[in-house]
Amino acid sequence: MILLIGDIQGCCDAFDRLLDACGFSPSRDRLVALGDLVNRGPASRRVLQRLRALESSARCVLGNHDLHLLATAHGVRRPHRSDTLDDLLQAPDRDDWIAWLRAQPLALEESGWLCVHAGVDPAWDAAQTLALAQEVQTVLQGAGLVEFLQRMYGSEPTRWDDALQGIPRARHVVDALTRIRFCAPDGTLDLVTKEGADAAPPGHLPWFDMPGRRTAGTPVAFGHWSTLGLIDRPDLLGLDTGCVWGRDLTAVRVDGGRREIVQVRCDPHAG
Repeated sequence: MILLIGDIQGCCDAFDRLLDACGFSPSRDRLVALGDLVNRGPASRRVLQRLRALESSARCVLGNHDLHLLATAHGVRRPHRSDTLDDLLQAPDRDDWIAWLRAQPLALEESGWLCVHAGVDPAWDAAQTLALAQEVQTVLQGAGLVEFLQRMYGSEPTRWDDALQGIPRARHVVDALTRIRFCAPDGTLDLVTKEGADAAPPGHLPWFDMPGRRTAGTPVAFGHWSTLGLIDRPDLLGLDTGCVWGRDLTAVRVDGGRREIVQVRCDPHAG
């Protein structure tokens, strides 16, 4: 059994119940967590402990909240008033958890599915998406991490160009893979609007509905966009169903030609 799981965001109780509801066994099954593993929920450290303990049975991509944790841990960002990261930031083994997060990718392929946190720039195909994600992962694991984190935040460049280099190139990759929602017809990303698909800015569309999207036909699974609710199309899965907001944590089984959706209701205060 292979499961794709939406944003957990520190809701370990719901994560445990979801795995139980799916009958997940690490000796025979695998899962991919689609980013935002931590923050806003009450048990971020426990979530990372669960995932790490599953070893090769669990794979993860990084989301914007996971990158925020890296930036906060390195003194680049101040904690936000709604953060719930103290259990990690004040843990005696915090450096181990930060190192583990730094080793996680921003995109991966699992059983024919391209797995990302927020989405894919319409100009990229699957191979380019994975290659660009690897470029950023190399930066996150390298000696220039703090310099990159200091310059990672911002919304420029808003449009992809193959000629981009250095920090602007990496910043756009991060924005597309961890923040994207809407795009303009020329491929410009809108990184401000957070409402559902019916609230698109004039002339914009959700990234996955952009005409000419180069990943069209490639199965893509993503999270991040809780106001969308569940998106279940043959080649598109949107799995952030608002767990941390008291709604559902969602898993979808994608192996063997089967499509099975399992959801558990989340109490964001339960741990």
